[in-house]
Amino acid sequence: MIQKDTIDEQCINTIRFLAADAVEKAKSGHPGMPMGAAAMAYILWTRHLKHNPANPQWADRDRFVLSAGHASMLLYALLHLAGYDLSLADLQSFRQWGSRTPGHPERHATPGVEVTTGPLGQGISNAVGMALAEAHLAETYNRPGHSVVDHFTYVIASDGDLMEGVTHESCSLAGHLGLGKLIVLYDDNGVSLAGSTALSFTEDVGKRFEACGWHVECLKEGNDVNAVDRALTRAKADKEHPSIIFVCTNIGYGAPHKQGTADAHGSPLGQEELLAAKKNLGWPLEPAFFVPGEVSAYFRENKKQGEVGEGKWKKAFQDYERAFPDLAAEFKRRMAGDLPAGWESALPVYPADTKDVATRKTSEAVMQALAPVIPELMGGSADLNPSTFTWLKGLGDFQRPGALPEKVPGAVGGEWGYGGRNVHFGVREHAMGSITGGMALHGGIIPYTATFLTFADYMRPPLRLGALMGLKAIYVFTHDSIGVGEDGPTHQPVEHVMNLRAVPNLTVIRPADANETVEAWRCALLNEKGPTALIFTRQNLPVLNRKELATAEGLRAGGYILWESAAGTPDVILIGTGSELVIALEAGKTLAAEGTRVRVVSLPSWELFDRQTPDYRERVLPPSVRARVAVEAGSKLGWEHYVGLDGAVIGMDGFGASAPAGVLYKKFGITAEQVAAAAKGVIKRGAR
Repeated sequence: MIQKDTIDEQCINTIRFLAADAVEKAKSGHPGMPMGAAAMAYILWTRHLKHNPANPQWADRDRFVLSAGHASMLLYALLHLAGYDLSLADLQSFRQWGSRTPGHPERHATPGVEVTTGPLGQGISNAVGMALAEAHLAETYNRPGHSVVDHFTYVIASDGDLMEGVTHESCSLAGHLGLGKLIVLYDDNGVSLAGSTALSFTEDVGKRFEACGWHVECLKEGNDVNAVDRALTRAKADKEHPSIIFVCTNIGYGAPHKQGTADAHGSPLGQEELLAAKKNLGWPLEPAFFVPGEVSAYFRENKKQGEVGEGKWKKAFQDYERAFPDLAAEFKRRMAGDLPAGWESALPVYPADTKDVATRKTSEAVMQALAPVIPELMGGSADLNPSTFTWLKGLGDFQRPGALPEKVPGAVGGEWGYGGRNVHFGVREHAMGSITGGMALHGGIIPYTATFLTFADYMRPPLRLGALMGLKAIYVFTHDSIGVGEDGPTHQPVEHVMNLRAVPNLTVIRPADANETVEAWRCALLNEKGPTALIFTRQNLPVLNRKELATAEGLRAGGYILWESAAGTPDVILIGTGSELVIALEAGKTLAAEGTRVRVVSLPSWELFDRQTPDYRERVLPPSVRARVAVEAGSKLGWEHYVGLDGAVIGMDGFGASAPAGVLYKKFGITAEQVAAAAKGVIKRGAR
């Protein structure tokens, strides 16, 4: 019988040297943190983490996030040993083309990886969203004697994670909300890539987290597995506060010349130092990627516990299903990612005689109509509900249970506690994006965010990662152009729509009127391949008369022929999006009255349009018609994709100014007269 302390040490060293060997073979990677943090990671994974390697998608599994994604080999070694579908050969192809062990963990690439991490601070902030989702689903579906949602979210974070500003934002909110089932192991090794953290990071981090309402512990010896075990047990017992456990470790532990130095952080140890580390820790020098038989046997036993755990949960869920069949069916539907039957019938329709209305207000009406029939729709704004109109009225505030909403100005109303569906993110766009990503990653929720378009810059890192992971999230951006008016250039987005269009796998939709807004929300909810950015106006827009024009259903294709003066090949094509489509239409009718054959195209989503068949795209934008003019109150750069070098673009060449919206459109030349003049110019140049 192998003694416990002996098997623990063998398992920990196996993790260390699987990581170091993989980095050495790849001639690239980060061996230091896996070697230093192996002990605490091992204890978490074998004594606390509730998971089943045979089913990585078990709904009630604990979620594990390696926020310090540069230490990816730590996670890959654990996944392999724990029995996930990740072979030793996969570890040996670390960082190579087509491997399932990329340089930083990528969701979908590797079984068992919950989150794509690497940009520091994002993983821990995603974890806040996961814990938020767990709390909401538990409150929504658990019943006395039936806890079908009851799991923790664990994080391993680094010094760099806690330096990044997004962590301050997200962990502040986690403390405010009392997310007690969020537990962070902080690899406190005092070393970053450039050297000692003392160069730039000397604040009392523990006091910061205490001030934010966290349970804080500090362990001075990172290799004391029993101390880590006890600290995790205490953290799990504190359900009122999120927990952070400082674990003081030695980066590159065991490497005689590089332990504790920045040299162990982001480069292979080198063959000589690696062999010296193995000798130092009593590990066989050969073969590389060595896994002792007793270590494999120990992890196999651990895997059986996961299978038993999921089996017990399935039986408990069957009991729950018999007692609460409707709740159980809805829970299963939500976790499967299916929308409820008949939800589209709740979408409003706007007749032509509808009063002019801003698309942000139409979006509000759509959300109020959909929220009762799509219970998984949940989110909030960065303290901008009165401007973005993205509250779900009467559906409660997601808050730490206890405070009374009537005593808190700004509460939405309805349920106050973890069952509420309105998240008050505060003035924290960066954290809002990351937390929303975690909510989507958890499953069972379709999250949305809201802020002014100009503040999309604050959300870019998590927005990019959401696109990379293919998350189903909806980013609402209002105040979409110089139409913001008097607030001036700081609040008038110019380059932002183009910036968003540049993000791969992000679907950007800028609707032109109320009915296109309805269709935009429909497309966002049906988009299963990645996030959607919905771009809405502050200013009122006319509701287009669809009896005289094409129906707004054309938005589903991204672009469509809105109107043309005559059948056949046009002399010129005018392209508009958002608030500028009506300008293109007015210019088109002016030109038509002068005898020009005009086609007006609504192009609210480049991404949706470019996914259509070549035949469809050519019907809308015939290659033979090179006389094209695009109009959008934003950056011109990029429009050559549709107008070519022969066409023209009416847009912005610089920043906006402080003045009423109507004045700005005239001063910057974004008018029907300018569009018509540009059309005549391209026709005269012979661009057909």
